[in-house]
Amino acid sequence: MLWSFLHPHRRTVLLGLVLALVGSALELATPMVTKLLLDNLSADADLRTPILLLLGLLVVGGAVGMWHWVLLGTLAERVILDARGSLVRRYFRASLVPLTRRSTGELVTRVTSDTVLLREAASTGVVNLINSGALLIGTLVMMAVLDLPLLGVTAAAVAVVTVLFLLLMPAIARAQERAQDALGRMGGLLDGSLRAIRTVKVARAEQRITERIGRDAEESARYGISSVRHEAAAWTIAGTGIQLAIIAILGVGAMRITTGGIEVSTLVAFLLYAFTLLNPVTELSQSLTSLQAGVAAARRIRETETLPLEPGAEPAAGPGPEPHPGGPAGGAPDRALLELRGVTARYAPGAEPALRGVDLAVPARGHTAIVGPSGAGKTTVLSLMLRFLEPEEGRLYLDGVPYSGLTPGEVRRRFAYVEQDTPVLPGTIRENLLFSRPDAGEEELRRVLGEVRLTDKIDALEEGLDTPLGSDSLSGGQRQRIALARALLHAPDVLLLDEATAQIDAITEAAVTRSVRRHADRAAVVTIAHRLSTVIHADRIVVLENGRVRAQGTHTELLRSDELYRDLVAALHIAEEESAPARG
Repeated sequence: MLWSFLHPHRRTVLLGLVLALVGSALELATPMVTKLLLDNLSADADLRTPILLLLGLLVVGGAVGMWHWVLLGTLAERVILDARGSLVRRYFRASLVPLTRRSTGELVTRVTSDTVLLREAASTGVVNLINSGALLIGTLVMMAVLDLPLLGVTAAAVAVVTVLFLLLMPAIARAQERAQDALGRMGGLLDGSLRAIRTVKVARAEQRITERIGRDAEESARYGISSVRHEAAAWTIAGTGIQLAIIAILGVGAMRITTGGIEVSTLVAFLLYAFTLLNPVTELSQSLTSLQAGVAAARRIRETETLPLEPGAEPAAGPGPEPHPGGPAGGAPDRALLELRGVTARYAPGAEPALRGVDLAVPARGHTAIVGPSGAGKTTVLSLMLRFLEPEEGRLYLDGVPYSGLTPGEVRRRFAYVEQDTPVLPGTIRENLLFSRPDAGEEELRRVLGEVRLTDKIDALEEGLDTPLGSDSLSGGQRQRIALARALLHAPDVLLLDEATAQIDAITEAAVTRSVRRHADRAAVVTIAHRLSTVIHADRIVVLENGRVRAQGTHTELLRSDELYRDLVAALHIAEEESAPARG
């Protein structure tokens, strides 16, 4: 699991391991040089050589240690950068329906806190684990060179510590993974609640939401505390075991000195190795703990990366129909630019179909409105057109070319879409407007702002078009108008509007309707409408019911021929005389 993140940086990992082993070798040499110094001291020999050797070990060890630190720190940042980049790319290339089933807060947590845990495990954790193991083995080998009986005392202590430590590892891993899961749930709930903060306040639900978030936070803390307790127990066992080994070494070593089994310098050197043994044992415990947390984070990251990607273009089975050479601006205006043929679609396997056998053609020019009761399948039609959802049966065509022969990007470049909620994109008003067409000039920006009656509002702002936008910078109606202006600036072949005038006043709605009408005279406009007053002047109205096309026609024709449409109109008190065309 961790190696999949380290593999692109394997050369750096190898160099880090080599530097770590060199540092360990220098550390292992120090007690032996100290023994040489003590032996020379007792023999009245020249002390300059061992002292220079100690100084050389110190200088070289410091340089190697600094290089190793910088190398692993850089590796850690590159690992986290790669993981975050991979996750973000996956999010924005993933199929929309599976992606939207996950909470935004949880997805963000994977990119933030999980990658931080991964960073430590995938860089320093792996290298330190190998290096600590090598240093531990090297220390025991040098101890064996000095005195085997003292080594036996040390090895017994290390064996007991290792067994107890390994018994605690699974509990640490489980606790850390559950803590991260609870943290992800908390992030998702917090994100959704902050987005709906007005609803929360009006419902006087602040305390309830706080308690729900608090429960997830408490669960994360509970598992975190459990992990800390197990870690503390592991480290205490490790440290205590080594300290007991040192006491045993002192006792056994003193007896061996009195019997002439070893010299004092040998005992000093052995004790130095025993103190050195504290470092690899401590680093092993910390590295194993870090690896447990990193494996849990890596598993969560890899699980997110299983989100299915949007489909690409399939190879054509034969010489299919060619796109119309004139595009929507040329050729017959009544020709079908966009078609659904026998389309059935559902959002999840086993769920009820959202659409059943729908046939629908959208002409290259004109205004097509889609109406129907809630749950009739209106939004599903738009999702299919934009390739957010793939049909279970049937096919879609764009300019006579099957959707399966086009990539999602090739389909969407022909569309502009105004969402019902009209989210504000991060950045300024100008950046929001230029989002779909970055090369548009100032004159074009002012033209579309005039069409949606926002020119005076923007001019009154101190920074004008360069005013930063936050979620509260504009009213809902103004956000809708900016989204519509952005779509009109894009000048698409197909303009999709999902109740795009629901939050604007009647005067502005009339101006926007005229602008949409002008666009419909040269391209296709498809509107989903809940307020029928916004579409009664459409060139064609499609009535959906229970995922099927029930009727099609103009407002006047449907009033005469379709009972459901009459009921929808009657419920909204729209007078029949309003059906007279209003073009401007």
